[in-house]
Amino acid sequence: MPARLAVFDCDGTISDGQAAVCAAMAGAFAAVALPVPPDYEIRRIVGLSLPVAVRHLAPGETPAMHGEIVDAYRAAFFKAREQGLVAEPLYEGIAELLRSLHGKGWLLGVATGKSDRGLNGCLVNHGIFDLFVTLQTADRHPSKPDPAMLAAAMLEAGAEPGETVMIGDTSFDIAMARAAGCRAIGVAWGYHAPDELLEAGAEAVAFTAAELEDLIDG
Repeated sequence: MPARLAVFDCDGTISDGQAAVCAAMAGAFAAVALPVPPDYEIRRIVGLSLPVAVRHLAPGETPAMHGEIVDAYRAAFFKAREQGLVAEPLYEGIAELLRSLHGKGWLLGVATGKSDRGLNGCLVNHGIFDLFVTLQTADRHPSKPDPAMLAAAMLEAGAEPGETVMIGDTSFDIAMARAAGCRAIGVAWGYHAPDELLEAGAEAVAFTAAELEDLIDG
C-alpha cells in the first residue's frame, strides 16, 4: 500500500499560539520604537516565516529595520519561553486525532512557519513529538505558500502528492498544498475564516477534530 501522509500546520491548527505570538510581536515593535500592530493584524500573518511576516506588518520600513524587528521578536519569544509564559494549548481533540491517525497507519508530518526550536518545544511539551515522521520549519525552507516544505516532507516520508493531505488554518497552507499537488483541508478554529480557506482551494473545512478525521480518511 502506498504511504499515506497527513501534514499539519502547527499554530492555529494543532496548537493555539496566538497569545504568545501577539505578545512577542508587540514587544518587538516596542523595542524598536515603532507603533505596535493590532492583534488582529498579527494573527493574520501567523503561518508565514518570521521575516516575511515582519515585512507584511511593517511594509514601509527598511530591510535593516525589518532585521531589527525579527531579532527583537526572537529575543522576546525566547525570554517568554524561559519564564514559562508561552502557552500553546492543543486544540480540543487534536491529540486524540493524531494518535488515531497514527494507529490507522497514517504517516504524520508538520509544515510550519515556526522555528525548529519552537516546534520541537511545543510537540515535546504535549507528548506528541514521537508521532511525527517529518518536521519541516521556516529554519530550512522559504515561507509558505512556497511548496518546499511539503516537497521535503513527502520526500522524507516516501509519499506521493496523490497520497498526501495538508491540513491548515490559513490560506497560506491551502495555497502551499495546491502548489505541491496535494489535497488540502482547512480547519475552522484557526486564524483565517472558512470562506477564505475554501476560496484558496480547500476541498473542505472541518469544524471539529472528529469531522477532520473523517475528511482526512476521505
